[in-house]
Amino acid sequence: MKNLVLLSAIVLAITSGLFFQTMQPASALTWKWNYSGTGIEAIGTFTTDNTPDDLGFYHILGITGTRNRETITGLQPVETPIPGNEPFDVDNLVSLNTQQLTGNGFGYSTSGGNYSNPFFASFLPTPSYLEVFSAPPLTPGFENFGTEDSELPISFSATIITVPGPNPPLSLAYLPSLLSVSLQHSNVISHQIN
Repeated sequence: MKNLVLLSAIVLAITSGLFFQTMQPASALTWKWNYSGTGIEAIGTFTTDNTPDDLGFYHILGITGTRNRETITGLQPVETPIPGNEPFDVDNLVSLNTQQLTGNGFGYSTSGGNYSNPFFASFLPTPSYLEVFSAPPLTPGFENFGTEDSELPISFSATIITVPGPNPPLSLAYLPSLLSVSLQHSNVISHQIN
């Protein structure tokens, strides 16, 4: 009788797990982002952590996309400047707030060997977004901008497109197999008792 109660509890736990799965904590969010300006078109996705900081900013953990048809190849590490824009470090933060980037912005490299740093320029008479673009030859220091480099106004937008949710429930096709295994286990136990 004890085994029947135990078996019933096991079957109940298994079937409850199939139908009432709990939410797994979200480990990352996926964002769609884009920006454009005169001669600039950039679009892609971010992966961020799932919890904003006290000001509503999420840490960008990864980036994909293109800038003017060049593939984005990597995210600039936090607290470092893109080459050619020293000493202005990036912080790789994004928000759903009206001001979606900080004054440091995010940085990335492209397949053409170029670097880009979109940011929010709160120091302008009319605060807006700018993009610093560095292209080879990369001469350290923002004061050494060449004709291939630029700092231009852009329009920037980012939205969350994927929030991880619960795991899909196991197929009900597995339920008879689970019950069969449980019943076989119960028969073995009852034979051992007898």
